[in-house]
Amino acid sequence: MLNRAILMGRLTTDPDLRQTPNGISVVTFSLAVGRNYNKDQTDFINIVAWRQTAEFVSKYFTKGQLVAVEGSIQTRKYTDKQNNPRTAFEVVADQVYFAESKNSGAKPVSQDFPLPTEFDEPAKGTSFSIGNLEDYEEIDTDDGDLPF
Repeated sequence: MLNRAILMGRLTTDPDLRQTPNGISVVTFSLAVGRNYNKDQTDFINIVAWRQTAEFVSKYFTKGQLVAVEGSIQTRKYTDKQNNPRTAFEVVADQVYFAESKNSGAKPVSQDFPLPTEFDEPAKGTSFSIGNLEDYEEIDTDDGDLPF
C-alpha cells in the first residue's frame, strides 16, 4: 500500500512550534494549495512536522512563503468541545523544501544550513558542466524484460 503526498503551496500563517511533554519538537502550519483544474478554488491543507523537520520549518519559513512538502496523509479522531465526534485530516511532513528563489522575498537563511541546490539560482558568471556525455553508460529502455 502507498500513502504519499507531495504538495506545493504558500504558508497561511507562521509555523507554530511546540514541545511535547517529552521534549520532542512538533510544528503545525497550513498550506494554501490551488487546484489545477479550477484556478478560482484553493484548498487549505493542515501540515504537521516532527523533530528536526519541525525545528527547520520554524526557523526558516514564514507566512506567505512558497514551499514544497513531501509526506503522508493521516487521520485523527477526536471529540470537539460540544462532545461531537470529529475526524481531522493532515499531512505528516517528512521533508519541507524551499520552492522559490531567495530573490523573491524569501526570508534569508544562514550559511550553516545550505539550501537545496535544485531551488537555488546560480551566481552570475557561474557555469556548470556535466562532463563528457561519452563517459555515461547508455540505459536500455526495452520493456520486454519487465515481469509485468
